Amino acid sequence: MAQHLSGPPSLEGQVALITGGAGGMGRAIANTFRDAGARVIATDIAEHADIGASIQYRRYDVTSRAQTDRVIDEVLTEHGAIDILVLCAGIIARTPLGDSTDEEWDAIMSVNVRGVVNPTRKLFPLMCERGFGKILAAGSIAAKNGGVASGPAYVSAKAAVHGMMRWVAKAGAPHGVYANVLAPGPVETAMWSNVTGNVAPSANATVPLGRYGNADDIAQAALFLCSPASNWITGTSLDISGGMWMD
Repeated sequence: MAQHLSGPPSLEGQVALITGGAGGMGRAIANTFRDAGARVIATDIAEHADIGASIQYRRYDVTSRAQTDRVIDEVLTEHGAIDILVLCAGIIARTPLGDSTDEEWDAIMSVNVRGVVNPTRKLFPLMCERGFGKILAAGSIAAKNGGVASGPAYVSAKAAVHGMMRWVAKAGAPHGVYANVLAPGPVETAMWSNVTGNVAPSANATVPLGRYGNADDIAQAALFLCSPASNWITGTSLDISGGMWMD
């Protein structure tokens, strides 16, 4: 069994691949990981994106298994290994169940679930062979409380992500491969603005700590779970919600 002791939160010399890197949370994670010493490859569906200095960008549709194989193979050829996989690609919908369509369910499940399955399915066996890897998926408080401003398709998709990462954690533990989930509450990004129509309810009335999250709150939690600082943590869902959900 591969065993790794906990240590300082440095990513010096490690290679991190991030999906959804052009979004608010993905971009913040990419820059935080770079500042911690990682070589960062950020991906997203956009043709071009300026994520930050010294961060590589690759266009990548996470719903495509062929693109998954191509992008990961290219990164492995260039960098030799991928130590960290962060899965941030996602879309949201708030349509009530009775009004939801097959097309909406298919889109939400394709991006939010298959977008986690595809890169994990490709990289997980390789990480097990190496005896090390950290996989971190963006879940949601919605998987625990039924949703804040999201609909049933999004809640269901995020619950699937939480469950899959627990399986990966259990299967990967003997091989030194970690898997964890971030479970953010509302975070002030473009996605949250779209969901609320730029008119969010007062945080003072709903968040015990009195404010909604920001992208840096999520990035610092991601750094903790992807660095040696958390080398005795796997299979966990880290709540980052200002106290909206308390386990």
